Amino acid sequence: MNFKIPFIPEQASTLARDVDHLTFALVGISTFFTVLIAAMVLVFVVRYRRRSADEVGSNFDNSTLLEITWTVIPLLIVLFTFAWGARIYFNLYRPPADAVQYYVTGKQWMWKTQHPTGQREINELHVPVGQPTKLLMTSEDVIHSFYIPAFRTKADVLPGRYTSIWFNATKPGRYHLFCAEYCGAEHSRMIGSIVVQSPEDYQKWLASVPVPQAPAAQGQQLFTQLACTSCHQEGSEAKGPALAGLYGSAVRLADGRDVAADEQYLRESILSPSAKVVAGFQPVMPSFQGQLSEDGVLALIEYIKSLPADRTASNQIAPEAAR
Repeated sequence: MNFKIPFIPEQASTLARDVDHLTFALVGISTFFTVLIAAMVLVFVVRYRRRSADEVGSNFDNSTLLEITWTVIPLLIVLFTFAWGARIYFNLYRPPADAVQYYVTGKQWMWKTQHPTGQREINELHVPVGQPTKLLMTSEDVIHSFYIPAFRTKADVLPGRYTSIWFNATKPGRYHLFCAEYCGAEHSRMIGSIVVQSPEDYQKWLASVPVPQAPAAQGQQLFTQLACTSCHQEGSEAKGPALAGLYGSAVRLADGRDVAADEQYLRESILSPSAKVVAGFQPVMPSFQGQLSEDGVLALIEYIKSLPADRTASNQIAPEAAR
């Protein structure tokens, strides 16, 4: 029987090679100095051992050059690896502008995923090869960790907030998905797959899966059902700030701070509206905590993001002013 145990997982994303190179470099540097120090200890033990009971060791002068050498060289190595690692870290957690956003919700003990066009999956996510893919993630209960070894990407999935990662798969295939954070009795069963397909096969797969409703359309329906339109409207009589063009802008708060209207801000405004009150408005909005599922919150956010920025609301300021 030909049984093969891979030394490392397959490299299946644009980021995998960079992560592996840094890992191998750190292992190599650590191994080199471990062997060097162990060899020097053995040499000194043999060469400078006491040869007779009355032998006394001799004094020696400090070597400034030696002390500078063994201080500067490790310092340079550490600074070099820090800069290298920081560059990779920024690449891992800063998705490109053209990344397509998918949604992931962790729940004991499964992964729920949703495509931007509305298709949903359990413990699987189909994506096309060569497409930068961003995952916007949250948890319904406890802390989970979304880990794809072949892509060398991992991030905690937290209740009450959003986290994100991205990848660009380079090879079609089926790749393991794990929860890398102990999350309860059946943690080991919280596994799944990332299915990478050619663009043509991916489009065929999308067409074969029924779409219950696109997230933005679902959000628009919830927006109407929850009577949000009664407060969030244009005009001087509005009780809440206008939402057209809100996403991505800078918002002036009642306490004088300026914050970015990203997904986290929108989520907090829906579930804890009194946390950040917009300047010029009163904290009269009720909380929808416990009334909306995570899917519902995401749908509302997608609807707000879809509103065109064709009007300028008084609560928004130029993005440069928030810097």
